[in-house]
Amino acid sequence: MRTVTAVAHRGDPYRVRENTLPSIASALERGADAVEIDVRTTKDGVPVLLHDDTLKRLWDVDRPLAELPHAEVTEVTGGGVPTLRRALMAAGAHRVMIDLPGATEESVRKVVGTVRECGAGERVYYCAGPVTMLRVRRADPGAEIALTWTKPAPPRPALVDAIKPRWLNYRFGLVRSDVVARAHRDGLLVSAWTADTARTQRRLVAYGVDSITTNRLDALRGVLSAR
Repeated sequence: MRTVTAVAHRGDPYRVRENTLPSIASALERGADAVEIDVRTTKDGVPVLLHDDTLKRLWDVDRPLAELPHAEVTEVTGGGVPTLRRALMAAGAHRVMIDLPGATEESVRKVVGTVRECGAGERVYYCAGPVTMLRVRRADPGAEIALTWTKPAPPRPALVDAIKPRWLNYRFGLVRSDVVARAHRDGLLVSAWTADTARTQRRLVAYGVDSITTNRLDALRGVLSAR
């Protein structure tokens, strides 16, 4: 039977605050095959886990991350925002999918360098749109890439040749059986995000996807165990 990877979106966000070490631990304890995290860099270039460009939504601090040095981020969040280095250690031997919102050439180099320093290159893969994934490819010619694609039409062959993704990473509403079949014919795996209902998850599994990213790990585990 074909394996479908269960990816925990930002850890276990409906139980524990997203993109934190406890959220990663909770997701892994509940059976995630991989954890998706969002990584940005502080003013002094430290890669940390945060989806938004400010600390307002999660930490009630209305300050842009890019304007704060890491020490101040630690102070105003009570140490709640982990570094990428600590997150990779917390994930142990598990796979980690790194999303790179708002990435720049410099921040990509910092993130890729941290992954390399941690010896985590074999279990980390990266996702984002074409511009950011081209930056990742330049920073690490051997990186595993999930190209996030938000259009019904497939990416142009020239773009695929330049980025060399292993995955096409689709919003779940764009996934159809013919989309999956076409990607597989091209030698690519298909991941879908962010699918939270069992009905949607069953549909994606029936279409043949290789990975599903979800906030509802229990629902996905139930779908996969019932196959």
